[in-house]
Amino acid sequence: MRFSLLRPQHKYGRLAAAAIAAFFPAWLGAATKTTTFQVRLTLANDCAISASDLDFGSQGVLGANIDQTTTVSVTCTTGAPYNVGLDAGTAAGSTIANRRLAGPAASSVGYQLYRDAARTQIWGNTPGTDTVAGTGNGAAQTLTVYGRVPPQATPAAGAYTSTITATINF
Repeated sequence: MRFSLLRPQHKYGRLAAAAIAAFFPAWLGAATKTTTFQVRLTLANDCAISASDLDFGSQGVLGANIDQTTTVSVTCTTGAPYNVGLDAGTAAGSTIANRRLAGPAASSVGYQLYRDAARTQIWGNTPGTDTVAGTGNGAAQTLTVYGRVPPQATPAAGAYTSTITATINF
């Protein structure tokens, strides 16, 4: 009888066959083909805007300036130029130059929103004139809104409110 390691009836032959099968899986003999494909993303200039409430607190007689701040957060794609404007608000008779808070029995309180800490530059909604401009960097950018209630005749006690719409043009 002739000796062969590949003969399954021989104990070494079975081991050799198993070792060869382990090193050469069945798929090695199968044909394969490949292809490529592109992965693509197109980003357009875009912005998101959010704002926090401005609360002048609880006051008595309006005999001195009441100053408070709030923030507007802007997130724009990198390189996107933007302008943020604030409207006059929802109180009757309110304008950019003369903002009002509406209260009980058609009472109102005058106030103003500014772009600067000195409270000399009114924040309006005409791009290039009285808005805040910037350029997106891909992350949230915080803009401070400076509010002031100036001294004035104090109307009846109660809650005085207005809703401001912040608009971003980009």
